[in-house]
Amino acid sequence: MPLLLFLLLSSGLYAQNVLKGVVEESGSGSKIENVFVRDLSNKQATLTDKTGKFVINTEAGHKLVFSSPGYAADTLIVADFAKLRIELKIQPIALREVNITATRISTFDPHKEYPDVYEKARVFPLSPSTWFGREALNARRLKKYFQSEAEERQVDRAFNRTYVGSLVPLKGQDLEDFMSLYRPPYKFIVSNNSVSLAVYVNDSYKKFMALPPDKRHLESLVSP
Repeated sequence: MPLLLFLLLSSGLYAQNVLKGVVEESGSGSKIENVFVRDLSNKQATLTDKTGKFVINTEAGHKLVFSSPGYAADTLIVADFAKLRIELKIQPIALREVNITATRISTFDPHKEYPDVYEKARVFPLSPSTWFGREALNARRLKKYFQSEAEERQVDRAFNRTYVGSLVPLKGQDLEDFMSLYRPPYKFIVSNNSVSLAVYVNDSYKKFMALPPDKRHLESLVSP
């Protein structure tokens, strides 16, 4: 077989494994950025861009999962390679907080599950593809995303329901709203000790109780 024909056939086969699509918010049609798209079969992963678009290498029959904080995750089986349009539904606030926390505290270890992401994220001075290539750029975005998730899990471990509930007389949805409104940033958690965190929780509780009752719910602070 001539080399040129072999290359053309090889590139054609590769192109068939590339799936493209866009992720939108159900109802509004707004494009969703930074949706985590992962293939559970071949461990490929990517994030949607500012216009909600994504590109991922996959195969027919593989299972894809689309997840983003604040939205119900969606799963599909790849049937063909026609451009996809995925709609994610907004979750109610209480359910959203429970699901996000459960996901972050899981045993997900990106270094173990996606070692190629960290390898492809490396930059070599004499290799332009490591600077500007699609895979390299996507790997660096994923690496940053994984780091952010690791930081949020650390906040979850310190600022959890059991701990906060032992310091303030709140339960149920009131506790959920309080923790959502006064969740400390990662920098605070790593730069303060347990005593400082306890003081922060108690001071935040006083601020929470000073709010009008209709302002103590997260829904009132979120634009429609």
